[in-house]
Amino acid sequence: MTVGMGLMVNTAHADDKVERVEVTGSSIKGIAAQSASPITVIKTEALARAGITTASEALQTISANQTQFTASNNVGASKTSGPSADLRGLGANKTLVLLNGRRVANSAFDGTSVDLSIIPIAALDRIEVLRDGASAIYGTDAIGGVINFITKRSVTGLTVTAEGSTPTHSGGGQEGRFNITGGFGDLDKDGFNLFGVADYHSQQSLLAKDRSFTDQGGVRPDLGISSTSGNTFPANFYDPTADLSGNPYAATGCNPPNTFAKGAICRYNTQTQIGIVPKTYEFSFLGKGTLKLDDNNKLGFEYLHSESNIRTTVAQDLLAGGGSDYFVPNTSKYFPGNGITPAVAGLSGDPISVNYRGISTGPRINDTVSKQDRALFTVDGTVFDWDYKGGVSYTESNAADRLLAGYINNDAARIALENGTLNPFGAQAAADTGVPSSLTIEGPYEYARTKATSVDFTISRAIADLPAGPLGFALGTSYRHEEANYNVDYDISTIVNSTGTSDAKSAAGRRDVSAIFTEFQIPILPTLEAQLAVRYDKYSDVGGTTNPKIAFRWVPLKEILFRGSFSTGFRAPSLYELNDPNSKTFTANPYDDPVLCPGGNVAAGGVSARDCGQQFYKLQGGNKDLRPETSKSYTFGTVIEPVKDVTVSADYYNITIKNQISTLYEGDIFADPVKYASEFVRNADGSLDYISNTNLNLGGVKTSGVDLGLNWRIPTTDFGTFNLSLDGTYVNTYKYQSEQGGEWFQNAGVYANGQPYFRWRHTAGINWKLADWSALFQQSYESGYKDDNTAAIPGYDDHKVPSWTHYNLSGTYSGIKNLTLTAGVKNIFNTNPPATNTTANFQIGYDPRYTDPLGRVLFLRATYKFL
Repeated sequence: MTVGMGLMVNTAHADDKVERVEVTGSSIKGIAAQSASPITVIKTEALARAGITTASEALQTISANQTQFTASNNVGASKTSGPSADLRGLGANKTLVLLNGRRVANSAFDGTSVDLSIIPIAALDRIEVLRDGASAIYGTDAIGGVINFITKRSVTGLTVTAEGSTPTHSGGGQEGRFNITGGFGDLDKDGFNLFGVADYHSQQSLLAKDRSFTDQGGVRPDLGISSTSGNTFPANFYDPTADLSGNPYAATGCNPPNTFAKGAICRYNTQTQIGIVPKTYEFSFLGKGTLKLDDNNKLGFEYLHSESNIRTTVAQDLLAGGGSDYFVPNTSKYFPGNGITPAVAGLSGDPISVNYRGISTGPRINDTVSKQDRALFTVDGTVFDWDYKGGVSYTESNAADRLLAGYINNDAARIALENGTLNPFGAQAAADTGVPSSLTIEGPYEYARTKATSVDFTISRAIADLPAGPLGFALGTSYRHEEANYNVDYDISTIVNSTGTSDAKSAAGRRDVSAIFTEFQIPILPTLEAQLAVRYDKYSDVGGTTNPKIAFRWVPLKEILFRGSFSTGFRAPSLYELNDPNSKTFTANPYDDPVLCPGGNVAAGGVSARDCGQQFYKLQGGNKDLRPETSKSYTFGTVIEPVKDVTVSADYYNITIKNQISTLYEGDIFADPVKYASEFVRNADGSLDYISNTNLNLGGVKTSGVDLGLNWRIPTTDFGTFNLSLDGTYVNTYKYQSEQGGEWFQNAGVYANGQPYFRWRHTAGINWKLADWSALFQQSYESGYKDDNTAAIPGYDDHKVPSWTHYNLSGTYSGIKNLTLTAGVKNIFNTNPPATNTTANFQIGYDPRYTDPLGRVLFLRATYKFL
């Protein structure tokens, strides 16, 4: 993909009267067109040639976008949301996403980031990525940067596009896309234009068993890890009276291959049963109308509607004993020694608790349906030499989670165990064969809705002629009202513990945000200009904040440009972070109770089946005592054209954040029970009830690095035109604190705090064009890092994750009238994701946040223009 550098030439906002100039060859345009802030522009024509059909795929080519939040991240997540952007790796909540220069509502469940799947890429003209803090201009929360999706200005005629892709490996992951674009009215001649884009996309699921790097699940001797569960079938038991734990079938090997013996109990390899790519359906529609009032003024209307359905699959449901929850009495025919289940020596004869896995009820399948609507009315133009623009918008986002299959009614299961109709240890008796399926429950169990109404207005003009040029001035104001409602079906959540909503109660929040901002563009010398901006925001719940931005642009020679900026930021805790209902769910992976089973060895008072290698409960959710995050950032860079048709850029960035809002990494809590002693909540008998893992103000974040860019347009020859490009980011440092005033930990090139940060990422491409033919060869690279290693046994606890490189190739032919054909291969050499020993994700063996499990993918795309 060609990544062109763009420029805004204006006297006010970055989105007022925008004129973009890609760096192609002219030294004058290439340098004169660069702005004071580093901006990357992606043209949608280049995305089509590369076989990129979603906004999230497009942003994966941006090196500053550290984490790739895709649909695969939803597997096992307590809240399902669509793909999102994460500039600088600071979190999706610190990247501001705009559509035509205005905000888009956050996902209803996630509440802190925009679901990128709502944006139909066929409607876009380009994507602009502003890679420095822009809090003074766009909003106080634009700490990591701004991504602005810009639609086509107008469309006439009818265009239809169909695309399909399939991995060369069997098992699933196939994708299909169909979109239709139609419009009428010549804006310049007729004075109006109306167009619409409808887009449908689907992807089939892919299971862990269908890829060689995930089919072993959590048992990876090559990585020194064995992440398995003590909730098994046949079930492990604990006899409180005899203080005895075990499994009636441990001596005979349990239930291979996924359930195996470990001492006197059985362990279950849950990760072999999950889906690593969820089944997904997405539909979006964007309609846009423009009416010219006269040559200088026009009215506009936009309507965006989107729907998505994400279906995730995880291992079978469980009943976690904990010594008191699920008991089998000795009156049950399934009690060990009563004729069906093998006897176990030493049992007291009193009821025994069980840790059970519902193998016969099948994997748990969860369905998340999301809908979003956005209506926007705009006015812009020029009156009395003042440029103006204004808008009124309303957005609403809805989401619902539904149990589709495999979830067990815990109360019904408890009764079935007690009355002897559910066999937790083996096959059901003939009279009870229908009992397991009768225990399952289906239906919606949580809902979320967010709404926002906003008004904005900006004026701008040159207010004076200075010796070096006109003095640009802008003044603007905005108002936004936000509401959020999070509703839980208490009846279902209290009887299905694995939904992640146990004990949750519905909650709601609202706020008003008003702002005033101004900007000056000051020509100091013919070769030097400055940008001064300041913004004041007033939040109804957390108070006011003032944030300035200062930037400069100096062109001492036509082939050299220097630029830099300084800005501050302020991000109020989102309504979701404040009000997300507190609930209990299971930890993402098994852990040992650090007191009762330190290092996997049962201590005094401990019970192996209860305290060792268990997915314990954790309390998650919002925190009304959160304080706002604040930030300071600065950039300094240069753009040079050493020879004609070659442009090179380097931009240094430095960002510091205080009061970061996040959660503690659950692995760190278990790894340091002394430091985090207050997070462990225990029962009266000393066993672990749950850990507290709600939102907190953790401390600070410091990151710095360099963005590098290269664009070389080779002069046209008989063999065509070639264009080489590189977009790369080097992270010099990424440090974080786990608490206020605490120790700083390095995260660059190291897996820490639940994720790594790559020292180096880049996307490089070669574009070729000759007559009706064009082609693209692209390389994507991520450097290696020191692995998590916390779950690895000695000898494997210094593992390093190797770098990951993959290549894409595509070709396009447009020699048939009105028809364009594109075919290509993604991941040409079928390179598997690098192996990691982290157990922080439901997918074990690779990290879905940074890689793609599909392997080599073939795609074909056809576009036909009827009119």
